Amino acid sequence: MENKKVIRAFRLATSLMELHDENPFKIRSYTNAVAVLERFETPLAGLSAAQLERMDGIGKTLAAKIVELTETGSFAELDQFITATPPGVIEMLSIKGIGPKKIRAIWKDLGVETSEALLEACEKNELAALKGFGAKTQETIKNALLYNQESKGKALYAEVETLAYNLRDYLQEKLETALVEVAGEVRRRLEIIQTLSLVVASESPVQVQEVLNKVPELEQDGVASGPFMWRGRETTSGLAVSVKMVPPARFFNELLLLTGSEEHLTNTYNETDCLLQLTRKELFVSEVAIYERAGLAYVQPEMREGRHELLLAKENALPQLLSDDDLRGILHNHSTYSDGAHTLEQMAVYCRDKGYDYLGICDHSKAAFYANGLQEFRVKEQQKEIDKLNEQLAPFKIFKGIESDILADGSLDYSNDILATFDFIVASVHSNLKMDLSKATNRLITAIENPYTTILGHPTGRLLLRREGYPIDHKAIIDACAENGVIIEINANPWRLDLDWRWVEYALSKGVMLSINPDAHSMEGYHDMRYGVLMGRKGGLAREMTFNAFSVEEVAAHFAKRKARAAELVAS
Repeated sequence: MENKKVIRAFRLATSLMELHDENPFKIRSYTNAVAVLERFETPLAGLSAAQLERMDGIGKTLAAKIVELTETGSFAELDQFITATPPGVIEMLSIKGIGPKKIRAIWKDLGVETSEALLEACEKNELAALKGFGAKTQETIKNALLYNQESKGKALYAEVETLAYNLRDYLQEKLETALVEVAGEVRRRLEIIQTLSLVVASESPVQVQEVLNKVPELEQDGVASGPFMWRGRETTSGLAVSVKMVPPARFFNELLLLTGSEEHLTNTYNETDCLLQLTRKELFVSEVAIYERAGLAYVQPEMREGRHELLLAKENALPQLLSDDDLRGILHNHSTYSDGAHTLEQMAVYCRDKGYDYLGICDHSKAAFYANGLQEFRVKEQQKEIDKLNEQLAPFKIFKGIESDILADGSLDYSNDILATFDFIVASVHSNLKMDLSKATNRLITAIENPYTTILGHPTGRLLLRREGYPIDHKAIIDACAENGVIIEINANPWRLDLDWRWVEYALSKGVMLSINPDAHSMEGYHDMRYGVLMGRKGGLAREMTFNAFSVEEVAAHFAKRKARAAELVAS
């Protein structure tokens, strides 16, 4: 069992204990245990109770539960809480904006045991009348429920990727053919996936169906399937899966057809044809050959969205897309100074050992008290440690940064004197997320115009499939960044992927640099960088416009220039 599954189980146990109003000291011990486990790098599975007991914050009782969990998949106390809780109430724990105590009131005082019944209670205005709630809380819960409904049957790209490519490899092995490929939304690297699609070349569709029906993670929909199309769902997530079976001679035609969006396939690139028509007229031995026959440069799968890629392909003007290897450093990361799981030194050494040249540390500013934001004296402590580590780790470089909260009026957290001590500032919104379009946009523009702002962090604050971002005028924001020389972050966390890839092209057209930032709260978070790269590629991002593809010397020079400019503007 992976450590993250152990942590997830203990988080659930903690929430269920709160839900059932258990002893607060016991709840705190579980909360502390989760914090300890989040920082633990060694696999927990296989460790003895005696080994676990030696960990700070893990006593004899919790150690025994961890062993039981890794060996059996659960532990008795968790099972007891699950048995004592209606499944619908457990499901409510995932609703954004309400915690276990409020869910307990909904369950016990209102008699509501499902998300559907909770939505009905909101629509009848029953929740607002419940003690401790009110109209505003009711509206927040209602909106969260409606958003959850819209998100059902969908999954993040990061959650689907491994399943998709493992299934492809499995089919290639069992069918003894290389002509099996992932298609559709997954191959285009869309941030949210509704259907996992594959294309299989086979002279025996019956054999393909038999192989698919033996995959434990898949369940066939017999009604929706046909002789040449297997349809079903992944059993855990409920994600739709479709596998099209075609003769080998048509494999690349169908792969192109099932990969590109409708707009990509039907947009005309000459007076008579489109890709859809062309692939119906002729058979091809590769996708490259199809584009060549059309008089087009090859379009990478992630760009096949029907925007401007065919025009660029016709003019042989497609960008050389950014790759993982182009990145030289990792900016916007957190450590144990605020709410990270690993120390500053651990974050730096791991970053260096992954082959990067520099790290930007950006712990939360003091306004983010809920995330252990840094008071001014702790800023100074961290900066002293950075100086010391830079001497030890040279030529690897740690840049002194902060994720400064954008306050309600658009000002940055900290005084100018403190802001001036950092090498760079990532300005982000974390509070007052209910502003309308005009207020939210003006708030960001004010922050962008602050001379100390270096990078605009996760511009909309969205959490995919969990929470809509606050509304902003993207063009106005990007224009302001262009005018003020502010870099925009593509937050690589799979739940964010913000700036949205659909706005990358506009940012590039305005000369705005982009930075792929993982917003890592642990060393493992660095691995999210690739998702940011994929989103950049979808928008046509090349190395030349990616800030953290610059060398450490170039980044240092940019930061120094910005700091000097800020000092001049503040002094004038």
